[in-house]
Amino acid sequence: MNQRLPTASDTSVADHREAAWPEYAVLVVDDEAGVRNFLERALRARGCRVEVAGSSEEGAERLREHHFDAIVLDIALPGRSGMEWLRSLKNDGFAGDVILITAFADIETAIDALRAGAADFVLKPFRVDQIINSLQRCFERARLDRENFVLQRQVAGLGAEVAGLIGHSASMRALCDMIRRVAPTPATVLILGESGVGKEVTARALHQMSTRAERSFVPLNCAAVSAELIESELFGHVRGAFTGAREARRGLFHYANGGTLFLDEVGELPLAMQTKLLRALEERRIRPVGSEAEVPVDVRVVAATNRDLHAEVAAGRFRRDLFYRLEVLTLSIPPLRQRPEDVAELVQHFNAQLSSRLGLPPLTVTPADLVRLATYPWPGNVRELRNLIERSLILGSLPVHNQVQGMADPLPLSLAEVEKRHILAVLDQCGGNKTHAATLLGVSRKTLDRKAVEWGLA
Repeated sequence: MNQRLPTASDTSVADHREAAWPEYAVLVVDDEAGVRNFLERALRARGCRVEVAGSSEEGAERLREHHFDAIVLDIALPGRSGMEWLRSLKNDGFAGDVILITAFADIETAIDALRAGAADFVLKPFRVDQIINSLQRCFERARLDRENFVLQRQVAGLGAEVAGLIGHSASMRALCDMIRRVAPTPATVLILGESGVGKEVTARALHQMSTRAERSFVPLNCAAVSAELIESELFGHVRGAFTGAREARRGLFHYANGGTLFLDEVGELPLAMQTKLLRALEERRIRPVGSEAEVPVDVRVVAATNRDLHAEVAAGRFRRDLFYRLEVLTLSIPPLRQRPEDVAELVQHFNAQLSSRLGLPPLTVTPADLVRLATYPWPGNVRELRNLIERSLILGSLPVHNQVQGMADPLPLSLAEVEKRHILAVLDQCGGNKTHAATLLGVSRKTLDRKAVEWGLA
């Protein structure tokens, strides 16, 4: 095609002041080398990763090799036309946007392009700022789509506001040290712990302390999705893939691209899905349900379970190769009954957090209350404690012994030992400041000094 190519003098590429796009990748497909080269330079100047191709077939090869957020696609190409490839891309579940460009077009062609799924339609000769503005709109839509998706899941309660890891016991300090070592690495992590210990909180901490913190954290409770739908939930599906699939749908791997996918209760995955998850982890590629095309993904997977996966492997309910792939790094979270010295700090945290959220006055918690709470076994772990504080705030006071199952059971520790543990935990929390600790404990500094002498800590 004989067309005037855009230049820096009429496009103001060099002076474009919008933010750069280092996190995005664009594929430019055009049979004219001049157009490809110019767009490649213009987009690379904005920090994009750019690949180019001279035909739909060559573009398809690039797409099998890399993830792209958008494709700039010429309609008139040798072999398969851009319009034909666009329809194929959408049928195969391509999740990015496609901007069509052409030198020959009319209103009918433009309408057909938009109906086929094009995000925009640009006529040649174009100014490069037209392409840039179109891509800007595409990336903004993608960002808002991703953020909206994540927010919807948070509001749905994967849900409540997430607090950080709370506790200064030796086991919690060791866990936090391990998180700091593991978080910056790209390795898959397996989190082990009973229900309610804070596995998702730990996964979020790993994400926030990683190089992926600016991208999405996407959680999924594998036990909450039926075996029939789990593949579509993770990988997405194309239109018509199964009964009821009236529209193509993106999966969680798409929304987590560049970020972290948290698979809670991974031990509940059906065996067939375990095989497909293993393949996705090994090859870093996924295939939407009903599609023949594979899509490259860049996702860090963090998995969690309350099951004994060694036993599940021995029983044939969990794939051995997937288990070894997941347990590259393992974090074990201790149950609350093994760290009673953290109870007082958790009570203080939830009391302040939930009273503010509920718009209610904080609970009055006495040292005797803390002793009683510290000796309760907490079968539901931190989640049970949080729920108790929330319920108590609504009712106006902490329950008495006989209002909580098990709370009146014989104490596993002597009262003196519980008192000692609690005081030492508060001292540790205050960095050894006895005046501050005495204030938090509701006792005099003289009393605290006397206890310290008694325990040989003076």
